[in-house]
Amino acid sequence: MFKRLTQAAILSGSILALGACTLGGQTKTAAAPVKAAAADYQAPVPQSPPAAQIRAICYNEADLSIVRARMLQQELQVVTLQCQGPGGRRAYETVYADFVGKFRAEFATNARSLSQIAGRKRFNTDAFVTEIANRTAQRAPTDKEFCARGKRAFDWAMDPKVTALAQVPPPYDLGPEMNIHACPAQ
Repeated sequence: MFKRLTQAAILSGSILALGACTLGGQTKTAAAPVKAAAADYQAPVPQSPPAAQIRAICYNEADLSIVRARMLQQELQVVTLQCQGPGGRRAYETVYADFVGKFRAEFATNARSLSQIAGRKRFNTDAFVTEIANRTAQRAPTDKEFCARGKRAFDWAMDPKVTALAQVPPPYDLGPEMNIHACPAQ
C-alpha cells in the first residue's frame, strides 16, 4: 500500500514538474503590448483578376461598401463565437455587443441595401451571409493571428475617431474568393 502511494506521489510530482517546464528553451512571456487602435489588422488580400474578366460582374464602390460592412459584422460575430478568454468564456462578447450598439442604425440600413444589391446581382442574402461566416470560421484554426486580428478590428471600430462602418475594414476581405471585385477604373 505504501509503495503504491509513493509511486503515485512520484508520478504526480513528475507531471507537475513537467508541466512547469518549457519546451525548446522557450520562456513564458507577458501579454503582447497593446497597440494603439488603427485599421492595420486586415489579412493580405489576393490580387483581383484582369479588368476584362470582371467588368461584367464587378461591384461599384457604393455596393462594395455595403458588402464589406456586412462582411465586417459577420466576421466579428464569428470572432466573438470562436475566441475564448480565461476559463473558456467568450473573450469578446461584451465588446461585440458594444460594437452592435454603436452601429445599430447603420446595420439596419445596411440590411435593406444588401437586399437591394442581392436583387440586382441575383444572389441569396442568407446564403451570402452564411458563406461569409463559414469562410471566416475556417480561418480560426489556420490563422495564428485570428483572435488578435479580431481584437484589433474591435479596438479600431470602437475608437472614437471611427464614426461609420465604412471606416472599419473587415479582418478578412473575402470578396475576391467570393467573386466580389471592385469595378476597374474607366
